[in-house]
Amino acid sequence: MPDTQLILRYAARSDVGRLRAKNDDSAYAGRHLAVVADGMGGHAGGDVASASTVLDLVHLDHGGYGDSGEAGTVLADEIQTANSLLSELVATNPKLAGMGTTVTAILLNGTKLAFAHIGDSRAYRMRGNKFEQMSVDHTFVQRLINEGRLRPEEAETHPHKNVLMRVLGDVDASPELDLTSFDVEEGERWLLCSDGLNYVPHPIVERTVREIEDPGECADKLIALTLAAGAPDNVTVIVADIVAGKADDDESAVDDEKPPAAPAAAATVTASAAARTPVTSASRAESPTGKEASGEDGELGEDEAARHEVPTDPNLGAHLSAEVLRSELDSRPHELVGAAAAAAESGSLPSVASRTAARRAAALLTHRAEPEVEVEDTETEADTMRRQLRRWVRLILAAVVAVAIVLGLWLGYAWTQTRYYVGAYNNHVAIFNGVSQTLGPISLSKVYTTTDITMNSLPDFQKQRLQAGVPATSLSEAQDIVANLRTNPESCFNSPSGSPSSATPSASATPSAKPSASATAIPPGHPSPSPSATHPSSSPSPTNPCLGGQ
Repeated sequence: MPDTQLILRYAARSDVGRLRAKNDDSAYAGRHLAVVADGMGGHAGGDVASASTVLDLVHLDHGGYGDSGEAGTVLADEIQTANSLLSELVATNPKLAGMGTTVTAILLNGTKLAFAHIGDSRAYRMRGNKFEQMSVDHTFVQRLINEGRLRPEEAETHPHKNVLMRVLGDVDASPELDLTSFDVEEGERWLLCSDGLNYVPHPIVERTVREIEDPGECADKLIALTLAAGAPDNVTVIVADIVAGKADDDESAVDDEKPPAAPAAAATVTASAAARTPVTSASRAESPTGKEASGEDGELGEDEAARHEVPTDPNLGAHLSAEVLRSELDSRPHELVGAAAAAAESGSLPSVASRTAARRAAALLTHRAEPEVEVEDTETEADTMRRQLRRWVRLILAAVVAVAIVLGLWLGYAWTQTRYYVGAYNNHVAIFNGVSQTLGPISLSKVYTTTDITMNSLPDFQKQRLQAGVPATSLSEAQDIVANLRTNPESCFNSPSGSPSSATPSASATPSAKPSASATAIPPGHPSPSPSATHPSSSPSPTNPCLGGQ
C-alpha cells in the first residue's frame, strides 16, 4: 500500500472588484505551497510587484525539505530574493519606483507548516471549532491597537487603515518578515486572502469557511460576498484543506510519467505551453546547436553562430524563463490567479535582464532530477560597476540631504535658545529662554526664572500681553521688562530697547497742569495711582497705547 503524506486540497480565486481598473493581486496554490500577494504602486507597478513575487516562489511547491526547519529557511530566503528582484526592476525602470507588495505564504512539509508574512494580507486557520487569524497586519492602525490608542472595532473606519508599515519592494533592502512554523493536523483548513476580503464582516467569513466543505465552492462564495459588499478593491482568496494523500500524488510521480524536461537553454516545452508562446518568442527558442539551420552536422558559420549566441539577445533570457516556468507549472496540479496568471499566460514575465531571467529559470530547475544546467552570466563587469556606482551616488545624496535637514533643524533650535521673552507661569510673571512657539509636540522654550510678581496684581491688558509673551532680544532686556512691571505695572513695555517714552517719562516731557480722568489711560476697576507713583504722559491719549500699539 503506498505511503501517505499530508498535502493541500486547495482552491484559488481572484476578482478585480467593482471599482479598480486592473487586478494588482496574485496568488498560487498547489499541493505544498499557497501564497497570496497584494501589489501596490498605482497604474505602473502593483501588478508587476505581486506577479514577480508569486512567480519567483512557485518552484518551492514540493515536499522533501527535511525535518530541521529547512522549509521555513528556504521560504524566507526566496521571499528576500524576490524582494531584491523588485529593487532590480525599479533600477531598470524608474517608472516602477515606489511599487511594492504584501506576501502571505504557507509551505507544507510533512506535519509542519512554514509560515511567512509581511503586509496586510491575512491568514486564518480553522481547526476543530476554532477559527482564528494567524497573521498580524503590518498597518498603522494595528500599531495603534497594539499601543492601546485605538479599539479594534474602530480600525475598519479609521482614515489611515490602509497605511502599511512593512512591505516588499524597493523601499527596504532587507524587509522584516513574520516567520514561524505550525504543527498541522489532518482536516484543518487555511484561508489566505488579500485585504479586499475585509469588506465582508468577519462573522460572515467565519460562517462561510465553516459551513461550505468544498474549497472551490467556499472560495467562490467569499468572492461573491465581497462583490455584494461593493468590492472597492481587488479581492483574492485561497482556501486550502490539510488532507492525507498518496505519496505518488506528489510532483515526483508527474515527472516520472512524462518525458524529462529539456535543459533551459533548449527551451523545449510541452504542447500546451508552446500553444501559449508568442510567435516572436518561439522563433528564438529553437535548438541553439543550429543543426537544422545549418544542415552541416552542427557546424555553424561565424554569422550563424553570432545569431544563436544567447548573450547577444537580451530578450532570450526572459523567453527561457517564461518557457521553463510554464513547463514547471504544467508538471504539477496548481491554481494560479490574478496578475501572475496573466503574466504567465502572455509570457510577459517581469524581468530586468537575461541574468535575472536565467537565475529564475535556474531556480525553477534546482529541485528536478535533471542534468545540471549551466547558466552563463551575461552581465559584464562594467555594467555591475555602473549599477553599484549609481547605488552609491543615491545613498550619498540621501545622506547629504538628511545631514542638511538635521543641521538646519539644529541651527534653528540653537538660535531660538539665544532668545528670551517674559510671560506667565503658574500665575506668576516669569522669564522664558527661547521663543513662544511649539514644533508639534516639542516646545521651543523653557522657564528661565520665576518672579514674585503675581498675575492677579497686574491690569488686564498686561495679563493679556504676558500670556501672549513679550519678546526680548537678550536676558538683560527681559530683566528690564520685569523691573518695569515691578515699578510701574500700568506702563506700556514694548521692550527696553523701544522708545523710552513708552516705559518712562521723557526728559522733555511736561506734565499737564491738571490731568483729568479722561486723559489718564487707567483700565476701569483699578484704583488711581498716586501722583508720586504715576508719570503723566507727554501726549495724553484716551486709550492705553499698549492696546493700540500691539
